Amino acid sequence: MSQRAGFLRRVFAISVIALALPARPHDVPADVTVHAFVKPEGRRLQLLVRVPLAALRDVNPPTRGPGYLDLARASAALETAARLWIADAVELYEDDVRLEGPKLVATRASLASEPFGSYGQALAVITGAPLPEDTELYWSQGMLDALLEWPIRSQEGRFSIRPVFARLGLRVVTALQFLPPAGGVRAFELRGDPGLVRLDPRWHQAALRFVGLGFLHILDGIDHLLFLLCLVIPFRRFGPLILVVTSFTVAHSVTLIASASGLAPDALWFPPLVETLIALSILYMALENIVAPRLGRRWIVTFGFGLIHGFGFAFALRETLQFAGSHLLTSLLSFNVGVELGQLAVLVVLVPALELLFRRGVAERVGTIVLSAFAAHTGWHWMLERLERLRQFPFRWPAIDAALVAEAIRWLMLAVIAAAIAWLLFSVLLRSTRRSASKEM
Repeated sequence: MSQRAGFLRRVFAISVIALALPARPHDVPADVTVHAFVKPEGRRLQLLVRVPLAALRDVNPPTRGPGYLDLARASAALETAARLWIADAVELYEDDVRLEGPKLVATRASLASEPFGSYGQALAVITGAPLPEDTELYWSQGMLDALLEWPIRSQEGRFSIRPVFARLGLRVVTALQFLPPAGGVRAFELRGDPGLVRLDPRWHQAALRFVGLGFLHILDGIDHLLFLLCLVIPFRRFGPLILVVTSFTVAHSVTLIASASGLAPDALWFPPLVETLIALSILYMALENIVAPRLGRRWIVTFGFGLIHGFGFAFALRETLQFAGSHLLTSLLSFNVGVELGQLAVLVVLVPALELLFRRGVAERVGTIVLSAFAAHTGWHWMLERLERLRQFPFRWPAIDAALVAEAIRWLMLAVIAAAIAWLLFSVLLRSTRRSASKEM
């Protein structure tokens, strides 16, 4: 027993020592945050970057004592790491032409506590005095600051960046700030390797990007697709279905634009509430299909649910609005166009497929009940799961004051305007549908 106890004590001691030792340079960290600033100035483009030293592998830094970074002899290792992991991992473009030959102006080993939150702070740190040579800094606990410059034709050019920092860790986030010559700061939060990021896109570049995002969002959003299925099941012709889809489009456009403009609640309980109501919309529409679909008034119900789905679209769009540049409204409208194109693509496939199914496979009423029951079952489970998530967030009634009343009035005005637009479109489309039907007769 004594030998076994001694063995266990030795294992325990080795484990404690191993946990206490700093991570080796070849270890791949789980989460890495890269801070960067891009600023065109005169005939040069500056890039300031801060990267955790622990993320820079295949570098053999000089050490002293128990493993402290030997700052007196670390310059060559820092420059090698900056060229290998920063300069070679960034592509910068001026007017869609790649800039060549970055110049490594300065490198510096820094403490994580030294400020790097703004361009001024970052520039002051990297061009300031180096850390004292007797600083006790492990390689895995420090930061590498680097300043690179590219020659450019004009600071008024359109600049883009392609950061390839994903190899620094398992999950990498690049917090990038672009400082245009006109002033202000444009912030980006890029995950992994985001591809080419236009720091100051033209309107058509932003529009094209957001049309694609909207189209893909519909195809990736299973809850929105299931809601569309519930809308389509009772309809056999595109004419009446266009009225319902138009109502849904107008409604979610209103809340999407309002939410992106900062009018939506920012409480933690609001996103799970919207997700729960989206699941409820699927359940309601499916049950209505089973019991007795009211096709003549379905556009009204769809309008109400469209307001809710608009918030869902806004949540998906929130992270990508950073790519809109100065074209916020253009990007929002383009995203809506992409959503509508995605919906039309789904409808073009669904309507003929359902027509074929009910004509060749199963009776229409039986098929409607079976498909709607499947959608209702799925929506019910989604609603319970999301409701459970919603209960984790405490809800407090807002204080009734002038600000709350003003916000309620704004939302009421938006709802009235949206309803008026939907009614106008409904009337126009209904008249055109009736004219087409009369001509066929």
